Amino acid sequence: MVCEQSGERRVQQEMGSTTRANRFYESQMCESLNERMIELIERQEMVFVSTADAAGNCDCSPRFGSPGFVRVLDEATLTYPEFRGNGVYASLGNMLENPHAGLLFLDVFDSTVGLHVNGRARTARGDELPHQLQALSTETESRETVIPIEAWVIITVDEAYIHCSKHVPRLQKLPKPIDWGTDDPVAKSSDFFVEGESGERKECHAELCLHPD
Repeated sequence: MVCEQSGERRVQQEMGSTTRANRFYESQMCESLNERMIELIERQEMVFVSTADAAGNCDCSPRFGSPGFVRVLDEATLTYPEFRGNGVYASLGNMLENPHAGLLFLDVFDSTVGLHVNGRARTARGDELPHQLQALSTETESRETVIPIEAWVIITVDEAYIHCSKHVPRLQKLPKPIDWGTDDPVAKSSDFFVEGESGERKECHAELCLHPD
């Protein structure tokens, strides 16, 4: 339950929404994942992961995979693979400093319901993998074929609750070829926001654009 002295509670008092908030806490907030939450997670191909470093500087990054790439190990634990990316490791770096993480699943192709899962994150790789993740890692790499898994993120659930569907659009999934694990800057659109002095798009290799002079 939220601390009575928290900023969340103070704003509720200022906005006159304490009674409504209490109803939400009582009816919607769970300390672990229930069956319907697990079923929604196991259908998703995307999750947004929010982290912050020790100073509170925030980052939010999406993660993608085949349906069910986020696995529920039990009602209080879920895990997802960190596939090879741009090498910055913003999320994993934040987790080293501050284990608190927030996950948001949005079921945009079906129910349009969202699910928040907040908890504490840790990473495991190589020999650090728990026994139950060793087999899962092999299975996932076989299914995803060319994507190296660099680490697994393991989330211990503190709370889970709904993001209501009223403002979430229902989207239609269209075919898109995905070159998993590629470093091709064209396939990645990695220079999409890079501009030259003239304001026109500047062509450069992705590796060079990560550390511009």
